Amino acid sequence: MVAAEDTRHTVKLLNYFGISKPLVSYWGEKEKVKAAEVLRKLREGQSVALVSDAGTPGISDPGGVLIRKALDEGMDVVPVPGPSALVTALSISGLPTEVFTFIGFLPSKKNQRKKALKNLSLESATLVFYESPHRVIDTLIDMEDAFGGERRVALIRELTKIHEEILRGDISTVLDRIEEATIAGEYVIVLEGRAKGHVSADEALSEVLSLIKKGMGRKEAAKTVARQYGLSSKTLYDRSLRE
Repeated sequence: MVAAEDTRHTVKLLNYFGISKPLVSYWGEKEKVKAAEVLRKLREGQSVALVSDAGTPGISDPGGVLIRKALDEGMDVVPVPGPSALVTALSISGLPTEVFTFIGFLPSKKNQRKKALKNLSLESATLVFYESPHRVIDTLIDMEDAFGGERRVALIRELTKIHEEILRGDISTVLDRIEEATIAGEYVIVLEGRAKGHVSADEALSEVLSLIKKGMGRKEAAKTVARQYGLSSKTLYDRSLRE
């Protein structure tokens, strides 16, 4: 059987290739319920193809719940190479790809989105986001506020599709250009990381606290930031204890 994010999309692909198999949708809240049906088929020895409308299941797409449940039961989960907007966008962004952080979709509420971006403002790695057409301009505006208009960005829509479009430049320039463009389809935003160099003690402390929040030990976080900027790890560690 085929477990599809949306059977209406997947049936077109199956019909094109002459494939006739039972279809089940696992979109959104259905995934938790439909996972039981899929697992039952797997226990019976059947094979299930897990597909999403575009991209890769489990990567900012439905599928993660089903994959985890199958793994918990000791079932084989086999990846089939397919499209990934994350890697595809990085490869053509023109921005550094040696170290990157995949964020996926930011919060839809403005205050939460601005807070999330503020927490990322000291990241030196290239950042990759997904965004919907009705929020992309608001997100770029919030990025301009959080990172400054001079930060380089690649804005890419409808990757590998007929209306693929790529806008490159600094955030302010891309904002001006997108306001004159057709806004439709799914977007990937590849954002340049923060340039390494001199930082204030407060900025360094913020970076330490950010690393701690991500799960790094306090001492290790202080040493990492201190080594990067030539600061005292003890001073950073002591200050972090007071926060």
